[in-house]
This record gives sequence, C-alpha cells and structure tokens, in this order.
Amino acid sequence: MISFLGQCVQNFFQAMKYFFKGNVRFSSIIRQMALIGFDSLGICLAIVFISSCVIALQVAQQFLMSGADSYIGGFLAVALIREIAPGFAALALAARAGTAITAQVANMQVTNQIDAIDVLKVDSIGYYFAPRIMAGALSVFCIVLLSELIGILGGAIVSYFSIGLHPVRYFNSVWLMLVMKDIYVSLLKGLVFGALIALVCATVGYNTKGGAKNVGISTTKASILCTMYILVADLIIGILFYMG
Repeated sequence: MISFLGQCVQNFFQAMKYFFKGNVRFSSIIRQMALIGFDSLGICLAIVFISSCVIALQVAQQFLMSGADSYIGGFLAVALIREIAPGFAALALAARAGTAITAQVANMQVTNQIDAIDVLKVDSIGYYFAPRIMAGALSVFCIVLLSELIGILGGAIVSYFSIGLHPVRYFNSVWLMLVMKDIYVSLLKGLVFGALIALVCATVGYNTKGGAKNVGISTTKASILCTMYILVADLIIGILFYMG
C-alpha cells in the first residue's frame, strides 16, 4: 500500500511535468472529460438527488416535532455541500469512469501499446496520465457543483410534500446557514477527488501484467483503492479546514 502510494505520487509529478511543458493538447482533455464526466453525470446526479431526498424525508418529521422545521434547508445544505455531494459523486464516478480508465490503460499495457509509445521516446506516463488527471479533476469539480444544486432542490421538494414546508422558508434557512467556505471546500474536494480517481485508476492499469484476466482483476482493485483513498482524502481535508 505504501509503495503504491509512492508510485502514485511519482506518477502525478511526472504527469504534471509533462502537462506544464505544454505537451498535452486541449482536445485530449476535452475528450477525456466527455468520457469521464459527461458519461457519469446522470448516475452521479441521480445518486446525490435521491440521497438528499431520503435525508430530508427522514429528518423532516423530527424537525417539525421539535419546532425547528425552518432549519431543515440549512441543515440539509450544510450536510450536502460539505460531505454528501462531493463524496457520493466521487464514489459514483470512481465506480463508473474510474474502472473504465483502469481497463483502458491495462488493456494498452497487456497488448504492448504502452511499450510502443516508450520505443517512440514518448513519456508514456505523461502521455496517458496527464490528460486523464486534468479531465478527472475538472469533471468532478463540475459534477459536484451541479450535484449541490440538484440536492438542495430535491430537499426542498421533499420537505414541501412531506410536511408542507414552504420553499421560501426552506431556501431562507439555506441562505442563513450556508457559508462560502463550505462551497469552496466542497469544490476543492471535487478537484482533489477527481485527480485522485484518475491517478489511482491509471496507475493500477499501468501496473497490470499478463492477459485479459488480469485486466478484470485490476479494475476490481482500482475500485477498492479509489474508495479507500477518497475517504482518506476526505478525512484529511476535513481536518485541515474544519478541525478546531
């Protein structure tokens, strides 16, 4: 685990060096964003929307009984923006697009396409990793922003139909309890999680040896590692910005 983390860090700096040298075409990043972000947008938004609706449904009655129904919107917005939207969106994207990255890179590795790139004196890590890391970071950043809007709207709908909470009172509590720091941190999480997903999954794929059977094993391994690293990164960011 430690050696793999070290390899991920090394691959990240090598990919960023390749990127800042101007070797990555903008069209490559856009193409990867379409594959990573756009294809995963629907499932990510659906998961966050349903999760926010379920939470609103569970807490609405308790808030109403205690006379704190006016705070449902603010409570849900803080929980959604701090944790639910970036965390759930990243985990969904890791399962959908992250495993696809692993399978793609692993297939190139076992069919010797990466060796062919190396023979041509091209930095294979920079060539394959840099556009995917940038696309992953930007994709999750945008998905998190959309997920937050969709999640807050879902909570408003459920609160209205479950306890009759007027949308004006709901959004007023969102406005009062939400601070810009929460939004900035959630978007930072989106950038970090997206880059982390692409980096981990590409590294697992790059390390794949053997044949088609090993490609399947690598995709499973990448999914597990992504989940672990996302949760650890979430904890670290939470300690840095909210502890104390």
